[in-house]
Amino acid sequence: HHHYDHVGGAAALAERYDIPVYGPGDENISAVTHPVSGGDTVSFPQLDLEFSVLAVPGHTRGHIAYYTDGMLFCGDTMFSAGCGRLFEGTPAQMLTSLTHLASLPDDTAVYCAHEYTEANMRFAATVEPANAELKQHINKIRELRQSGLPSLPSRIALERQINPFLRSDRTSVQHAVSAHTGHSITDPLATFTELRRWKDSFRG
Repeated sequence: HHHYDHVGGAAALAERYDIPVYGPGDENISAVTHPVSGGDTVSFPQLDLEFSVLAVPGHTRGHIAYYTDGMLFCGDTMFSAGCGRLFEGTPAQMLTSLTHLASLPDDTAVYCAHEYTEANMRFAATVEPANAELKQHINKIRELRQSGLPSLPSRIALERQINPFLRSDRTSVQHAVSAHTGHSITDPLATFTELRRWKDSFRG
């Protein structure tokens, strides 16, 4: 997507190394030489890799992800135990995008764009304090980070268990959101909308 922390150095890299720059065709990124959209494929024969381009609007309107068997590069759409802020898209778009990503095979490695896992887990634990898988994973991530190691990649199967933004259809998440807002919420989209709003102001 077009945010500077993702594309700020693309032009200089392309000029220095004479390499193609793939990016979303629906966003204004001057360095892009190969614009792509959801449904396209991107091939790298020298690496024996071919990626499917997934349209995942929400964080930005034209955000895309790249998927190949066993690997997902999802930018700022999904983080481990979290998701990106809604700068341009709607809650409905983001929920649809996350639901699509969550439907990928269990063992898909999730390469998101930021190391936000530890902070995201503090929020996830506030939402689902009784989530046993989350409790166990928090300890693992804490040990990794204290050793200077990354928490990523995650796995789709794990994210379905610990990521509250993939769980807005779960009673436990709906109850937490209802308690936070002070009124009953059982619809997944309404739950997701309030969950994202809650996270935006969370300082735990």
